[in-house]
Amino acid sequence: MKCFLLLASLAALATPAAQAQAVVKTKAKADGQPTTKTKTPVPAAPAAAPAGAPASTEARANALTTNMQQNLGLSPQQVEKVRAINQRGVAAVENARARYRTDPGKLKGLIDGVGQSRLEALKEVLTPAQFDKYQRKREEKMGVPSAPATQGNAAPGLGGNE
Repeated sequence: MKCFLLLASLAALATPAAQAQAVVKTKAKADGQPTTKTKTPVPAAPAAAPAGAPASTEARANALTTNMQQNLGLSPQQVEKVRAINQRGVAAVENARARYRTDPGKLKGLIDGVGQSRLEALKEVLTPAQFDKYQRKREEKMGVPSAPATQGNAAPGLGGNE
């Protein structure tokens, strides 16, 4: 009877619906004794990476570089420099995520810093026209301007020296 329960539990875990559950329930009853119930936590299966998502740091950096090469028309020399910049950036972000996953404020600050550093490095490698095109595409994708606001007059209606 115990083997049947164990096999039934294992079979149930093999189904996708049961994988969402994080507890295995077992019952054991010795002859003449009351039933003993135990609940054993089972680690949830890791979520699979979304389809098409590169698995490694290098793969992500290469995908970024290929995308930039196709959209910006990079020269072979630029491709190698951009690939190195992207690899450093992706590695730094992944390290920050691993190290500060429990401190979202610190993580956001580090990721923002890596992004700014990457932008400055890209600006040195890309032509002004390529960098402008990159910035426009990046802003479209992210929905917000990526460059910090320039100093000057305050926007109308937001205060200032009126």
